[in-house]
Amino acid sequence: MIDAVATDSSSTPSNEKPRRARRTRMTGAERRQQLLEIGRTLFAARGFEGTSVEEIAAKAGVSKPVVYEHFGGKEGLYAVVVDREMRRLLDMVTSSLTAGHPRELCEQAAFALLDYIEEYTDGFRILVRDSPIPQSTGSFASLISDIATQVEDILGREFKSRGFDAKLAPLYAQALVGMVALTGQWWLDVRKPKKAEVAAHLVNLAWHGLDGLEPKPRLMGHRKS
Repeated sequence: MIDAVATDSSSTPSNEKPRRARRTRMTGAERRQQLLEIGRTLFAARGFEGTSVEEIAAKAGVSKPVVYEHFGGKEGLYAVVVDREMRRLLDMVTSSLTAGHPRELCEQAAFALLDYIEEYTDGFRILVRDSPIPQSTGSFASLISDIATQVEDILGREFKSRGFDAKLAPLYAQALVGMVALTGQWWLDVRKPKKAEVAAHLVNLAWHGLDGLEPKPRLMGHRKS
């Protein structure tokens, strides 16, 4: 009588190819998020024009029609990426303004922008590029204006308490926020000095500039218009 040979169910006969492990199929929401993350990385590195649907699909391991199915094309994917980043930055700035003292509020606003640049570098690189397509949330310039509106209320109160014309608060708010945004673009690549030091110097210039503000500034040159 021949004994039956016990076989290990995990072993593979020598004349058969090993079976490939099944890949877990992504849900629609998971695939969409994957494409957004890949698109975000590519758009940050190469810009809108330098990124193709073919490359996005290849990085995701899918065919081109899958990208079109989720976003209608490269333009749709780009629009969603930009809108997400703009909302994230605006939320970070507005939620940071919690202090009572105006100078600390300026510090919080500066830190919020620098935090975003540090934590979401790819997103900031995308935002500061000129968008080739219209966005539902507007442009980066309009985003800066939205942030300036938050600062405008703070400056308006300060102007009134010091006897300055509160109607000029929007102008100064745009100037201050624009200063921080442009400095942030520079700091994006150099990353020196450290973030806290950058914030301190920005607020130093802004605060002491306001502290020595003239109610009716005059031009030194001959030009008057």
